[in-house]
Amino acid sequence: MKKIILVDDSRMILASVKDAFEPLEIAGLITYESWLNPKEFLWDLLDGKTNYDLLISDINMPEMNGLELVSIIKTEPAFYHKPILVLSTESSAEMKEKGRQAGVIGWIVKPFNAERLRHVTRLILGINAEQI
Repeated sequence: MKKIILVDDSRMILASVKDAFEPLEIAGLITYESWLNPKEFLWDLLDGKTNYDLLISDINMPEMNGLELVSIIKTEPAFYHKPILVLSTESSAEMKEKGRQAGVIGWIVKPFNAERLRHVTRLILGINAEQI
């Protein structure tokens, strides 16, 4: 079972993503956790209290933005090769390039399509659609 973590400061987005992932959870293919505060997530990640197979992060958040979060995570050898996907209203080519340079493997612009989010997630995690 793969673990997906979403870091986003919007409770509405957290709920929408949870709903989008419900078919994958029901099928027993993933577990899903969410965090409102990127700093709290980072502390728990670096302290070994949590882990992930796929991290999905917003960009514009208080205290720490998503690119700062990604940059710190990617300096840690244990997380260097773990995939990070951005889910954000930011859509400029410049911001996406900054994301690629920081270590982001994909970018989905809000508002998002639930089926597209599931499809991209299945591709990243190697989940066959027939398993659902």
